[in-house]
Amino acid sequence: MIDESTPSNARKFVAIIGCGFVADLYLRSIELHTEVDVVGVFDIDRDRLKAFCAYWDLKSFGELEALLAELPEDGVVLNLTSPAAHYEVTRACLEFGRHVYSEKPLATEVDQALELVDLARSRNLLLAGAPCSYLSEAARTLDQAIDHDLCGPVRLIYAELDDGYIPQAPHHLWMSESGAPWPYEDEMRTGCTLEHAGYVLTWMIAIFGSIKSITAFSTTTIDKKLDPDCKTPDTSIGIIHFEAGQILRLTITIVAPHNHQVLITGDKGTLSLDETWDNYAKVKYRKRFRIRRRLMESPIAKRLRLHQRQDGARVAKRGSSKMNYFLGPNEMLRFLKYGGDNLASSDLALHTTEATLVLQNAGVTSTTHTMRTRCDPLPLHKYGMSGT
Repeated sequence: MIDESTPSNARKFVAIIGCGFVADLYLRSIELHTEVDVVGVFDIDRDRLKAFCAYWDLKSFGELEALLAELPEDGVVLNLTSPAAHYEVTRACLEFGRHVYSEKPLATEVDQALELVDLARSRNLLLAGAPCSYLSEAARTLDQAIDHDLCGPVRLIYAELDDGYIPQAPHHLWMSESGAPWPYEDEMRTGCTLEHAGYVLTWMIAIFGSIKSITAFSTTTIDKKLDPDCKTPDTSIGIIHFEAGQILRLTITIVAPHNHQVLITGDKGTLSLDETWDNYAKVKYRKRFRIRRRLMESPIAKRLRLHQRQDGARVAKRGSSKMNYFLGPNEMLRFLKYGGDNLASSDLALHTTEATLVLQNAGVTSTTHTMRTRCDPLPLHKYGMSGT
């Protein structure tokens, strides 16, 4: 994975902890960033570690500390372990003095996530978290349209993260490129809300800023064929009130048919896209107008284009998504080398984690939750405009 044409002082380094199903998606995304080297991999499952490193021709490490010692101080650890391990692994890496990018969520408790962010700041380290699709061309195009007031002041957002009736899917056949099975049991115990809410929340928080309050409902509606004690919600519905005034209705399930649409309504018309898991999804604008006694949105949508587009290789569709999983870590690496605005924000990761946990833990008699954390809007239009 070394490109000899890139000067040595411009190279970037990452270390991978955890080589399960998602790790292959990261490796395919890293291939698009030829200036990045993977110094090595660690996993407590030694058989899985051996198979993964053999497939990708990477160096394996038998101890976490040995891998962290190999990573340069301006490198980034990718914490790709299971959600239950995120807190402990990230804490160990921060205590060793290494910057960390964690898969979602930062932690399974808000207090733990706050602790990690405070620890990183106290040691002048970067900490960020997945998902990073808010840095995608589609999300930035949406941000650009809103920033330019194309649809007028935004009043209401409808967003869906419905993934189909997953327990009935042939998930036992889902394998990663290097042979890791899709972790059905862990996914069901973690829950679709913790796994997926960030794919909308990060976009909306990055664009509109802090959430003021959340009123939510979550419940278990189907039998996931696990033990009776597994009551993790498979459906969450939230009404999210942003400090700037916008209202987001977000639905997350593994029951309803696949639907990842976003519809944004403003005073002048609507903005929409069909698939948040596609980095290059078409963002469409429909202007509102009157014909005699009727009020309607244009039946013909205008496709919007990003002013500052990024050229180069694009990630291929794999499974249900077309996402570059390395946009976030690469932004951290760019900031470490070149400075400027760091759009891989710990505030965003923390605020998203809190909001996700509110949705997950709401139950069937939820009261309105006032947010403890904050995140200012991010200048998404600046992504990729300085450094490599």
